[in-house]
Amino acid sequence: MMALHKGSCHCGKVTFEVEADLSQVIECNCSICRKKGYLLAFAPREALKVSGEENLSTYTFNTHTIRHRFCAHCGTATFGEGQPPGQQPDKPPMAAINVRCLEGVELSELKTVPFNGRDR
Repeated sequence: MMALHKGSCHCGKVTFEVEADLSQVIECNCSICRKKGYLLAFAPREALKVSGEENLSTYTFNTHTIRHRFCAHCGTATFGEGQPPGQQPDKPPMAAINVRCLEGVELSELKTVPFNGRDR
């Protein structure tokens, strides 16, 4: 079910709101998701409203198609952004929200779905 969620980095210099469905979240096993412990929910990038964007840094790797955004002050990885899989130019940009950064979300109540990003 779609709902409005608020989130932030650890120090609070980056805050955001996103309308997203948390009925299931993705646990990817790619190198960055595994090391950072991401739990991800996806939404159109336009559904993500960020305050303090000037405090964000960006990291890319491998194909450099996903921009992993994190707070330059505290290091919290808040979200990633890029095109949907398959580089579909007709599809709008997406945001991959780190659900661990959302307020009031009980992680143990979420349905977690594994995704094999390691072998992609």
